[in-house]
Amino acid sequence: MKGILLGCVVVVVAAALVIGLAVAGSYNSLVKLDENVKSKWGQVENVYQRRADLVPNLVETVKGAAAFEKDTFTAVTEARAKVGQVTFNNVPNQQEMQKFQAAQDGLSSALSRLMVVVEKYPDLKATQNFKDLQVQLEGTENRIAVERKRFNDAAQEFNTARRRFPTVFIASILGFTARPYFEAAPGSEKPPQVKF
Repeated sequence: MKGILLGCVVVVVAAALVIGLAVAGSYNSLVKLDENVKSKWGQVENVYQRRADLVPNLVETVKGAAAFEKDTFTAVTEARAKVGQVTFNNVPNQQEMQKFQAAQDGLSSALSRLMVVVEKYPDLKATQNFKDLQVQLEGTENRIAVERKRFNDAAQEFNTARRRFPTVFIASILGFTARPYFEAAPGSEKPPQVKF
C-alpha cells in the first residue's frame, strides 16, 4: 500500500513539475517577446522624435523665403504640437495607437502642404540649408517606415506566441494583452491623383 501511495505522490509531483516548467517556459518566452515589442516601440518613438525635431528647422528655413504663407506654418506648428501631446508610458493599446497614428498622419499632411509651398519658391529649393533639411526629412520618413515595419513584425511574433495553445491561457491569466499594429492611413489604398 505504501508503495502505491508513494508512486501516486511521485506521479503527482512529476506532473506538477512538468506543468510548472511549461508555465515558466511560456511566461519567460512571453516576457522576452514583450520586451522585444517594447524595444521596437522605443525605436519608433525615436524616429518620430527625430522628425519632430527637424520640423522647426524646416519651418524656419522656409519662413524666410515665404513669409506670407502663415496658414501653412501654423498648420505645421499645430500638428507638431499635437504629436508632442500623445505620449505613453508603455507600448500603446489599440485605441492609443489610433490616436498616435492620427497625430502623426496630421503632421505628415501638414509637412506635405509645406512642401507644396516650397515648390512656389525655386530660390528656396536651391539653398543648401533647405536641401540638407529636406534630405534629412526624407531619410527620417524612410526610417519611420522601417521602424514601423520592425514594430509590426515584433508585435506579430508576440501576438502569435500569445495565441498559441497552451500559452493563450497563461497569457490571459498573467495579463499579457495583444499588441496593436500600425495600419495604413484611411484612403491610402487609393493612388494619389497627379495633376500638372
